[in-house]
Amino acid sequence: MPSHPRSPQARHRERHRTDRVGWLRASVLGINDGIVSVAGLVVGVAASGAAPSTILLTGVAGTVAGAMSMAAGEYVSVQSQADTEEADLAVETRELRDTPESELLELAQIYVQRGLSPALARQVAEQLTAHDALEAHARDELGITEALRARPVQAALASAGAFTVGALLPIATTLLAPAGQVGMVTTVATLVGLVLSGALAARVGGAPILRGALRVGFWGAMAMGAAALVGRLFHVAV
Repeated sequence: MPSHPRSPQARHRERHRTDRVGWLRASVLGINDGIVSVAGLVVGVAASGAAPSTILLTGVAGTVAGAMSMAAGEYVSVQSQADTEEADLAVETRELRDTPESELLELAQIYVQRGLSPALARQVAEQLTAHDALEAHARDELGITEALRARPVQAALASAGAFTVGALLPIATTLLAPAGQVGMVTTVATLVGLVLSGALAARVGGAPILRGALRVGFWGAMAMGAAALVGRLFHVAV
Protein backbone atom coordinates (compact mmCIF):
# COMPACT_ATOMS: atom_id res chain seq x y z
CA MET A 1 0.00 0.00 0.00
CA PRO A 2 1.66 3.26 -1.09
CA SER A 3 2.40 5.74 1.64
CA HIS A 4 1.13 9.25 1.32
CA PRO A 5 3.82 11.94 1.26
CA ARG A 6 3.88 14.13 4.30
CA SER A 7 2.94 17.73 3.82
CA PRO A 8 5.65 20.42 4.13
CA GLN A 9 3.94 21.63 7.32
CA ALA A 10 4.17 18.16 8.86
CA ARG A 11 7.81 17.76 7.92
CA HIS A 12 8.93 21.20 8.99
CA ARG A 13 8.01 22.01 12.57
CA GLU A 14 9.86 24.73 14.43
CA ARG A 15 9.60 25.38 18.14
CA HIS A 16 9.96 29.02 19.02
CA ARG A 17 9.97 30.36 22.55
CA THR A 18 9.38 34.09 22.10
CA ASP A 19 5.73 33.67 23.08
CA ARG A 20 6.94 32.66 26.55
CA VAL A 21 8.97 35.79 27.16
CA GLY A 22 6.40 37.65 29.29
CA TRP A 23 5.46 35.02 31.81
CA LEU A 24 8.85 33.25 31.70
CA ARG A 25 10.78 36.38 32.65
CA ALA A 26 8.39 37.17 35.48
CA SER A 27 8.37 33.56 36.72
CA VAL A 28 12.14 33.16 36.68
CA LEU A 29 12.61 36.47 38.47
CA GLY A 30 9.90 35.62 40.98
CA ILE A 31 11.02 32.11 41.92
CA ASN A 32 14.67 33.07 42.25
CA ASP A 33 13.81 36.17 44.25
CA GLY A 34 11.52 34.12 46.48
CA ILE A 35 14.27 31.61 47.23
CA VAL A 36 17.06 34.13 47.70
CA SER A 37 15.13 36.84 49.56
CA VAL A 38 13.40 34.62 52.08
CA ALA A 39 16.41 32.36 52.51
CA GLY A 40 18.55 35.43 53.08
CA LEU A 41 16.18 36.59 55.82
CA VAL A 42 16.12 33.14 57.42
CA VAL A 43 19.90 32.71 57.30
CA GLY A 44 20.57 36.22 58.54
CA VAL A 45 18.17 35.97 61.47
CA ALA A 46 19.37 32.44 62.30
CA ALA A 47 22.97 33.66 62.34
CA SER A 48 22.02 36.33 64.88
CA GLY A 49 21.00 33.61 67.36
CA ALA A 50 17.25 34.16 67.16
CA ALA A 51 14.74 31.58 68.37
CA PRO A 52 13.28 29.11 65.83
CA SER A 53 9.81 30.68 66.14
CA THR A 54 11.25 34.10 65.30
CA ILE A 55 13.10 32.67 62.30
CA LEU A 56 9.92 31.06 61.01
CA LEU A 57 7.85 34.22 61.55
CA THR A 58 10.48 36.24 59.70
CA GLY A 59 10.34 33.85 56.75
CA VAL A 60 6.54 33.88 56.56
CA ALA A 61 6.37 37.66 56.81
CA GLY A 62 9.05 37.98 54.14
CA THR A 63 7.08 35.64 51.86
CA VAL A 64 3.85 37.62 52.13
CA ALA A 65 5.51 41.01 51.76
CA GLY A 66 7.76 39.82 48.95
CA ALA A 67 4.96 38.25 46.91
CA MET A 68 2.84 41.40 47.16
CA SER A 69 5.81 43.58 46.29
CA MET A 70 6.70 41.45 43.27
CA ALA A 71 3.11 41.52 42.00
CA ALA A 72 2.81 45.27 42.42
CA GLY A 73 6.18 45.97 40.85
CA GLU A 74 5.55 43.73 37.85
CA TYR A 75 2.06 45.11 37.29
CA VAL A 76 3.13 48.74 37.41
CA SER A 77 6.17 48.28 35.18
CA VAL A 78 4.42 46.12 32.58
CA GLN A 79 1.32 48.33 32.64
CA SER A 80 3.58 51.27 31.78
CA GLN A 81 4.78 49.33 28.75
CA ALA A 82 1.17 48.49 27.82
CA ASP A 83 0.17 52.16 28.13
CA THR A 84 3.00 53.14 25.78
CA GLU A 85 1.95 50.50 23.27
CA GLU A 86 -1.67 51.66 23.38
CA ALA A 87 -0.62 55.29 22.89
CA ASP A 88 1.53 54.37 19.88
CA LEU A 89 -1.30 52.33 18.37
CA ALA A 90 -3.72 55.22 18.88
CA VAL A 91 -1.35 57.55 17.02
CA GLU A 92 -0.97 55.01 14.23
CA THR A 93 -4.75 54.56 13.96
CA ARG A 94 -5.20 58.30 13.60
CA GLU A 95 -2.48 58.57 10.95
CA LEU A 96 -3.96 55.68 8.98
CA ARG A 97 -7.31 57.48 8.97
CA ASP A 98 -5.98 60.95 8.13
CA THR A 99 -3.01 60.22 5.82
CA PRO A 100 -3.41 56.70 4.44
CA GLU A 101 -1.21 57.27 1.37
CA SER A 102 1.69 58.56 3.48
CA GLU A 103 1.38 55.55 5.76
CA LEU A 104 1.37 53.23 2.76
CA LEU A 105 4.56 54.82 1.44
CA GLU A 106 6.11 54.58 4.91
CA LEU A 107 5.32 50.88 5.10
CA ALA A 108 6.69 50.27 1.59
CA GLN A 109 9.91 52.09 2.51
CA ILE A 110 10.36 49.81 5.52
CA TYR A 111 10.26 46.80 3.21
CA VAL A 112 12.70 48.45 0.81
CA GLN A 113 15.14 48.91 3.69
CA ARG A 114 14.74 45.22 4.48
CA GLY A 115 15.82 44.21 0.99
CA LEU A 116 12.76 44.20 -1.27
CA SER A 117 12.69 46.02 -4.57
CA PRO A 118 10.58 49.21 -4.59
CA ALA A 119 7.93 47.63 -6.81
CA LEU A 120 7.64 44.49 -4.70
CA ALA A 121 7.74 46.52 -1.47
CA ARG A 122 4.84 48.62 -2.72
CA GLN A 123 2.88 45.51 -3.65
CA VAL A 124 3.49 43.89 -0.25
CA ALA A 125 2.55 47.09 1.56
CA GLU A 126 -0.70 47.36 -0.41
CA GLN A 127 -1.69 43.76 0.28
CA LEU A 128 -0.88 43.93 3.98
CA THR A 129 -2.71 47.26 4.28
CA ALA A 130 -5.76 45.76 2.62
CA HIS A 131 -5.63 42.80 5.01
CA ASP A 132 -5.04 44.71 8.29
CA ALA A 133 -3.30 48.06 8.06
CA LEU A 134 -2.94 48.62 11.80
CA GLU A 135 -1.49 45.17 12.40
CA ALA A 136 1.06 45.69 9.61
CA HIS A 137 2.21 49.03 11.00
CA ALA A 138 2.21 47.77 14.58
CA ARG A 139 4.42 44.84 13.65
CA ASP A 140 6.76 46.37 11.05
CA GLU A 141 6.91 50.01 12.11
CA LEU A 142 6.44 49.88 15.88
CA GLY A 143 7.74 46.38 16.60
CA ILE A 144 4.57 45.39 18.49
CA THR A 145 3.49 41.78 18.00
CA GLU A 146 0.81 39.73 19.70
CA ALA A 147 3.36 37.30 21.15
CA LEU A 148 5.36 40.10 22.78
CA ARG A 149 2.52 42.39 23.87
CA ALA A 150 2.67 43.63 27.45
CA ARG A 151 0.32 41.67 29.74
CA PRO A 152 0.38 43.30 33.21
CA VAL A 153 -1.99 40.92 35.01
CA GLN A 154 -0.24 37.84 33.65
CA ALA A 155 3.16 39.21 34.69
CA ALA A 156 1.92 40.16 38.18
CA LEU A 157 0.32 36.78 38.86
CA ALA A 158 3.28 34.85 37.46
CA SER A 159 5.74 36.85 39.53
CA ALA A 160 3.81 36.66 42.81
CA GLY A 161 3.02 32.96 42.40
CA ALA A 162 6.60 32.10 41.50
CA PHE A 163 7.92 34.12 44.46
CA THR A 164 5.66 32.20 46.82
CA VAL A 165 6.71 28.85 45.35
CA GLY A 166 10.37 29.78 45.69
CA ALA A 167 9.90 30.97 49.27
CA LEU A 168 8.41 27.63 50.27
CA LEU A 169 11.89 26.09 50.16
CA PRO A 170 13.48 28.18 52.95
CA ILE A 171 10.21 28.06 54.90
CA ALA A 172 10.30 24.25 54.73
CA THR A 173 13.92 24.09 55.89
CA THR A 174 13.06 26.37 58.80
CA LEU A 175 10.37 23.92 59.88
CA LEU A 176 12.34 20.73 59.28
CA ALA A 177 15.95 21.60 60.11
CA PRO A 178 17.34 20.55 63.51
CA ALA A 179 17.57 23.29 66.11
CA GLY A 180 20.76 25.27 65.76
CA GLN A 181 21.33 24.18 62.15
CA VAL A 182 18.64 26.21 60.40
CA GLY A 183 21.15 28.54 58.76
CA MET A 184 23.36 25.80 57.37
CA VAL A 185 20.50 23.59 56.16
CA THR A 186 18.71 26.55 54.58
CA THR A 187 21.88 27.65 52.80
CA VAL A 188 22.52 24.21 51.30
CA ALA A 189 18.88 23.70 50.31
CA THR A 190 18.73 27.17 48.81
CA LEU A 191 21.78 26.64 46.64
CA VAL A 192 20.41 23.32 45.40
CA GLY A 193 17.04 24.92 44.69
CA LEU A 194 18.62 27.83 42.84
CA VAL A 195 20.73 25.54 40.67
CA LEU A 196 17.64 23.51 39.79
CA SER A 197 15.52 26.59 39.07
CA GLY A 198 18.28 28.07 36.93
CA ALA A 199 18.55 24.84 34.97
CA LEU A 200 14.77 24.64 34.53
CA ALA A 201 14.53 28.25 33.37
CA ALA A 202 17.33 27.68 30.87
CA ARG A 203 15.60 24.54 29.62
CA VAL A 204 12.27 26.29 29.13
CA GLY A 205 13.93 29.28 27.50
CA GLY A 206 16.15 27.20 25.21
CA ALA A 207 19.44 28.37 26.75
CA PRO A 208 22.39 26.18 27.84
CA ILE A 209 21.27 24.40 31.01
CA LEU A 210 24.63 24.30 32.79
CA ARG A 211 25.29 27.98 32.22
CA GLY A 212 21.85 28.93 33.57
CA ALA A 213 22.27 26.70 36.63
CA LEU A 214 25.73 28.01 37.50
CA ARG A 215 24.76 31.64 36.95
CA VAL A 216 21.83 31.49 39.36
CA GLY A 217 23.75 29.34 41.87
CA PHE A 218 26.66 31.79 41.97
CA TRP A 219 24.53 34.82 42.79
CA GLY A 220 22.54 32.79 45.31
CA ALA A 221 25.75 31.84 47.11
CA MET A 222 26.79 35.50 47.21
CA ALA A 223 23.44 36.48 48.73
CA MET A 224 23.57 33.74 51.37
CA GLY A 225 27.12 34.73 52.32
CA ALA A 226 26.17 38.38 52.68
CA ALA A 227 23.10 37.56 54.80
CA ALA A 228 25.06 35.29 57.12
CA LEU A 229 27.80 37.91 57.49
CA VAL A 230 25.28 40.59 58.51
CA GLY A 231 23.70 38.26 61.06
CA ARG A 232 27.05 37.34 62.60
CA LEU A 233 28.28 40.94 62.69
CA PHE A 234 25.27 42.16 64.65
CA HIS A 235 24.63 38.90 66.53
CA VAL A 236 21.52 40.31 68.12
CA ALA A 237 18.93 37.80 69.29
CA VAL A 238 15.51 39.12 68.34
